[in-house]
Amino acid sequence: MVATMRRILLPTALLATALVLTGCSAAGGPSSSDQSAPQAPVAVDGGGGQEFSSTADTAAPGVDRQVITTGWVTVKVESPLDAAREAVRITERAGGRVDGRSEYAPQGDSDGGSATLTLRVPADDLTGILDDLKALGQVQEVSLNSSDVTMETQDLDARISALSASIDRLLALLATATDTDALITLETAISDRQAELESLEAQRRYLADQVAMSTITLQLVTETVVPEPEPATFWDGLVAGWNGFVGFFSGLLVVLGVLVPWLILGAIVTLVVVVLVRRARARRAAAPGTPS
Repeated sequence: MVATMRRILLPTALLATALVLTGCSAAGGPSSSDQSAPQAPVAVDGGGGQEFSSTADTAAPGVDRQVITTGWVTVKVESPLDAAREAVRITERAGGRVDGRSEYAPQGDSDGGSATLTLRVPADDLTGILDDLKALGQVQEVSLNSSDVTMETQDLDARISALSASIDRLLALLATATDTDALITLETAISDRQAELESLEAQRRYLADQVAMSTITLQLVTETVVPEPEPATFWDGLVAGWNGFVGFFSGLLVVLGVLVPWLILGAIVTLVVVVLVRRARARRAAAPGTPS
């Protein structure tokens, strides 16, 4: 009986000790209730060139800073659709990609169309790419914002390392465990830590992509034609009426100019028909009558 109790209690005590140790090693980062807290920060333009960041912490001197850069560029061009195609070529030539594209065709004389593109470009080549985009036309607006996420990346790296080490130790215990309850407990702990590790690694990959590839929103517009204001005084109304009168008769003269050749052709055809009819009647009148 004593031997049986020892066989049961000894693996259980070893398992409890291992779980305590792995829990302590994983506690080097924030508590488990906070492990889902680090979210990818979003840089927000506060207007007037002011920049806001989702984190106020700064990295220690000598640490490789991780910075997310976003920007907004507005360029006035003659043909937004052609300029959009050129912007795509500039982006792809630099190794970037287009994440969004909206194009609007011209609508009448007052709207020359527009295009909006969401470009992901290599952060190391951002300055040169911006210069190429500005060369598409007349620059209306350029706004760049940066967000330092060095502390977030360091925190994620530390937590990922701690969880990886914890999982390795649990796997080593799993390989030597013989008790059924211990195996179930170890498998459950490994499964929970593995899911948490995959979540942290996904956040880390997202931050790495945001740092490596800057996001630029490019808006291509044309010059808007402002319609003439409505007449506000008697004189303005008189001028507008005279211009309408002149415009009407100018259009009427144009229509008459188009119709004159057809009218002349119709008159000639009518004259020929009338002459032929009269000659036919004259021949019938001159012919002798038939006997009764």
